[in-house]
Amino acid sequence: MSTFQAPKGTYDLTPPDSAKFLAVREAIAAPLRDSGYGYIETPGFEDVELFARGVGESTDIVTKEMYTLTTKGGAELALRPEGTASVLRAALEAYLHKAGNLPVKLWYSGSYYRYERPQKGRYRHFSQVGAEAIGTEDPVLDAELIILADQAYRSLGLRQFRILLNSLGDKECRPVYREALQTFLRDLDLDEETRRRIEINPLRVLDDKRADVQKQLTDAPKLRDYLCDACTGYHEEVRALLTAAGVGYEDDEKLVRGLDYYTRTTFEFVHDGLGSQSAVGGGGRYDGLSEMIGGPALPSVGWALGVDRTVLALEAEGVELDLPVTTSVYAVPLGEEARRALFGVVTELRRAGVAADFAFGGRGLKGAMKSANRSGARFTLVAGERDLAEGVVQLKDMESGEQSAVPLAEVAAELTTRLG
Repeated sequence: MSTFQAPKGTYDLTPPDSAKFLAVREAIAAPLRDSGYGYIETPGFEDVELFARGVGESTDIVTKEMYTLTTKGGAELALRPEGTASVLRAALEAYLHKAGNLPVKLWYSGSYYRYERPQKGRYRHFSQVGAEAIGTEDPVLDAELIILADQAYRSLGLRQFRILLNSLGDKECRPVYREALQTFLRDLDLDEETRRRIEINPLRVLDDKRADVQKQLTDAPKLRDYLCDACTGYHEEVRALLTAAGVGYEDDEKLVRGLDYYTRTTFEFVHDGLGSQSAVGGGGRYDGLSEMIGGPALPSVGWALGVDRTVLALEAEGVELDLPVTTSVYAVPLGEEARRALFGVVTELRRAGVAADFAFGGRGLKGAMKSANRSGARFTLVAGERDLAEGVVQLKDMESGEQSAVPLAEVAAELTTRLG
């Protein structure tokens, strides 16, 4: 046992489980790459104000969950708690919105950090894949992103997830609803912190998971009753596009998500097999975020899907991923001359794109064959002095058990052919 352990609320990714995470990331990214989204990577930490302005000063993320630090130069930084603000900041800084092709479509993958109470499905360090479409207000774009996430999950074999959908209105109609909601909430029996939230962002109270709070919200005014004609029409178009694409969804009038920057379309992917931490991903439209962080008006939409929670959802459904083999050929040399010869074959196989490994450390035949079995290799190469004297190696099919002598000069080509 090491003297040190992973910090509380974090986890290490180690083989073979790490292969699941890589496969999930690839599955989520694949439809994005096929739809014009380019990869972007941002620093793991940013100016604290970027998140305070963008995510919202009333959110739990900013008030309770950010990891912050002060540099030697006095700058206040925060480990990124989410990806959208960072990606938008990077796009603005690189003037991607001025390249003449809107929307700017970007995808990203990385680690994020929040100081939360650890439990299954909720960690202080977690992994997400996200997508952002920056600079265009179009319901087709909202629908596209939801459909691509749905496509990614279905390609992994997930079936028991649901898509929750809502509209939060815009700067024209939401203020009217905000005032009506505040008036209603002020008469409820709520704690001081929640009362403070009423004055800053009352919609966040609707997202309160406590049963005693939710019970009091039964007769709260409904946002749908306050949507302007433009927002109503926009939302209906998103719903129609999803229906036409065969993507099912559920209207959820209380869905507000945990970030202040959302406007109009907001959505969440939930999986009922995960218990209280049922959200596996979500997103929405954030038409005013660019101005909040000092940029021009750039209506945008995006989402982030949790890699760790997606893996948990796969396990809850009993889905076994078709993971690529880590080793197709395992070489077992018997003697120094064979070590050099077989290492040359392994190198040639790797250059040809074949996953090949080697029995390192000069182990005997019995121990090396155990390693070959554990590797999952389809074929094993064995060679000793007598084999090399005859110019051959022994090729063993680990599935059938059949073994045959193959000329040393031809073994790489033979294996490449057999493995297809």
